[in-house]
Amino acid sequence: MKFSILIATFNRAAVLQKTLESLASLQPEGSWEVIVVDNNSPDDTRQVVEAATRTFPVPLRYVFEREPGRSAALNSGFRAARGAIVVTTDDDVKVEPDWLDRIAAGFEAHGCDYVGGRVLPVWPGEVPDWLPARNEVLCGVIAVLDYGAAPIRYGVRVPLGVNMAIRREALRRAGYFDCRVGRKAGTLLGQEVREWCVRAHAAGLVGYYVPDVVVHHLIPRDRLTKSYFRRWYYWRGVSRAILYAECGLDMANPEGPPPDVAKIRHIAGVPRYMFRTALVRLKDVVAARLAGDAVRSFDGELWLCFFGGIVRRRWRDRRAAVPNASHRVAAVTTPQNA
Repeated sequence: MKFSILIATFNRAAVLQKTLESLASLQPEGSWEVIVVDNNSPDDTRQVVEAATRTFPVPLRYVFEREPGRSAALNSGFRAARGAIVVTTDDDVKVEPDWLDRIAAGFEAHGCDYVGGRVLPVWPGEVPDWLPARNEVLCGVIAVLDYGAAPIRYGVRVPLGVNMAIRREALRRAGYFDCRVGRKAGTLLGQEVREWCVRAHAAGLVGYYVPDVVVHHLIPRDRLTKSYFRRWYYWRGVSRAILYAECGLDMANPEGPPPDVAKIRHIAGVPRYMFRTALVRLKDVVAARLAGDAVRSFDGELWLCFFGGIVRRRWRDRRAAVPNASHRVAAVTTPQNA
């Protein structure tokens, strides 16, 4: 088996059906399969998958994962996958017929262990005028990504799980996703891909952004609200604080040089310099509002929400020692039967 496509889904049977219809149009060179991992959906997800298997051009398998969370679901998919290349995506995408072939070409061109590509938006209507245009904001909150027209070796930048492919051997070496920092019902945790990339790089693995590997991602209307953006950034702060406590990763730049924890002064478990940054951001928000710059004002507000998540989680973990940098990339999920 050359490719295994994994879809983790929860309670989105209607959009999942459209995604399976799009995947059915794939015409790659080499054998492939699709695995849908149902993460405790109360709707008719299973029936949708079983109905699609009757006409699907390749094996379409249904896997049930009881443990809540996207990472747990994908880890189940990793264990079930038979392909030499494991591709992760979401239940709300459209792909081109040569998507898998372009992934294979990316691996061959760069001789790498994992690849990611562009994620282009399918907007449900007009784009809000308050939406910051920074790639970091779009990439994180609504899973849109475009690093440009040239290939890039991953380092500070990381792929999105909606358009990512990993060699099975890379999963054996780096491990699976960390369920502690992945999305769970009732939260917007979501640093599992970044954390995995840190471990992958520590294991000597190499990844590349391949611009012609493209998926089209349906943007849900309910995510294009300021309240959702604020909530997402708050949970991003919580996620980054977990990585800081568990692995010693820098909260502002987790793939950068690890901080020397012993030399950093903390207030309630938070590096003191982050409070100074928060004050600067707050002043900038006020100035932007007075100037009538809604985009800049909201962009600064999102960082403050991020900081709020950090403060809350670090207050909870304030008595726990932060690991030394030498321990920061220990594998947290051991593959079994990979």
